[in-house]
Amino acid sequence: MTGIHLDLDWRTSIVSVLLLPMFIGLGLWQLQRADEKAVINTKWELKRNQSPVSLLSVDSANAELLQYLPVQLSGHFLSAKYFLLDNKIHRGQFGNEVLAVFKLKDSGKAVLVNRGWNVADPSRRQEPVIPELNGPVMITGHVYVSPGEPYLLADTALVPGWPKPIQAIEMDKLGAAVEQDMGVELFPHPVRIDSDSAAALTVDWQVVNVSPEKHTGYAVQWFTMAAALFILFILRSTNLWQVLTGGSRTQ
Repeated sequence: MTGIHLDLDWRTSIVSVLLLPMFIGLGLWQLQRADEKAVINTKWELKRNQSPVSLLSVDSANAELLQYLPVQLSGHFLSAKYFLLDNKIHRGQFGNEVLAVFKLKDSGKAVLVNRGWNVADPSRRQEPVIPELNGPVMITGHVYVSPGEPYLLADTALVPGWPKPIQAIEMDKLGAAVEQDMGVELFPHPVRIDSDSAAALTVDWQVVNVSPEKHTGYAVQWFTMAAALFILFILRSTNLWQVLTGGSRTQ
C-alpha cells in the first residue's frame, strides 16, 4: 500500500493559513458570547421573581446588586421633563423610548424611568405626543445597568429645553442636565418600567438581543467552515484521497 506523503499546494496553503485561525477564533468568540448571554439570562430569571424593594434603600454604587433588581417607586413625574431615545423601531414603526424624570417622594432625588416605546414622526418635524401622568403614583420596574459605554460616532450636546432627544443613554450627561435644570440628584441608572404599571407605554424589554442558542449556532457554522477548509487542505496537500480510493493523483 502506498504511503501518505505531503505535497503542498501553495494556493491552498496560503488560504488555509489566513482563514483557518480566523474561523476557529470566530467560533470560540461566539461560544464566549453564548456563555455571557446565558449568565445574563440566569441573573434576570433570579431577579425577576424577587419582591420589589424601595429604590431609596439600595446601594447605588453596587452595579452587580442593582442589575435587574425589581424596585418600587413612589413619587411623581415632572411634567414634560423627559429624554427621547431616538431611532427605536417597534414592529417596523419608527419611535422613541421615553425616559421620564421621576421625583421620589420625600426625597431630593429623582430617577429616570424608561416608560417604554412611543410612536414618533420619522421626519422629526413634529414632536411626539406622549401621554402624561399627573399627581402622586406608585410604579414598579427593574434597574437597568448598561453593560458598557454606548458607541457614538460623535459627541452630541443636549439641546436646550424639554423634551431632549438623545442618541444614547449617557447617565453622567443626563444627570448633569437634570441637576442643573431641576436641582435634584439623579439616580445613576435608569429604571425600566413594568408593563402593568401606571404610565407604561409600549413595553417589550429584551434582556439580550441575541439568544445563547443563536450564538452557539453561529459558532457551529464557523467551526464547520474551519473543518471544511482543513479537509480541503489535507486533500489538496497530500495523496490521502488517492490512498483511500486506490487511484492516482491528477495534477
